[in-house]
Amino acid sequence: MTTPVTIIGAGLGGLTLARVLHVNGIPATVYEAEPSAAARTQGGQLDLHEHNGQVALAAAGLTGQFRAIIHEGGQATRILDSRGTALLEEPDDGTGGRPEVLRGDLRRILLDSLPGETVQWGRKVTGVRPLGDGRHEVTFTDGPAVTASILAGAPDGDHEGTAQ
Repeated sequence: MTTPVTIIGAGLGGLTLARVLHVNGIPATVYEAEPSAAARTQGGQLDLHEHNGQVALAAAGLTGQFRAIIHEGGQATRILDSRGTALLEEPDDGTGGRPEVLRGDLRRILLDSLPGETVQWGRKVTGVRPLGDGRHEVTFTDGPAVTASILAGAPDGDHEGTAQ
């Protein structure tokens, strides 16, 4: 089986790439080692800066959905010493430059924005072999290998083994 764009890893980066490609009419398949989207919790909050993460979500056409799930006031900063005395307090400036969002909520938005067959769950990569002409063969612990015309690795930094 040959896939035009093969993405290894259904973390935020891999899903964002798949969504941007989808919006631009380019089919992609994401292969993920986890058995399902609910296999593990997605960690805590992260902030998405206006110069990179928010640009990617805009390219994915998901700015509105993202704005609906941000944590108001999440840009505030407080640094405490070991006794709990505030060393620095900066309130949320209200600019939206780096709003906080729960990883799981953002992943849900990305997954919901993709056609159902885009993510192939339970497909742990065991090897990648160049075939020439820019193509690669991707093998898995089970199931058939695929030939990728374009291959992107997008491992999730929070989980060893999501994509290798």
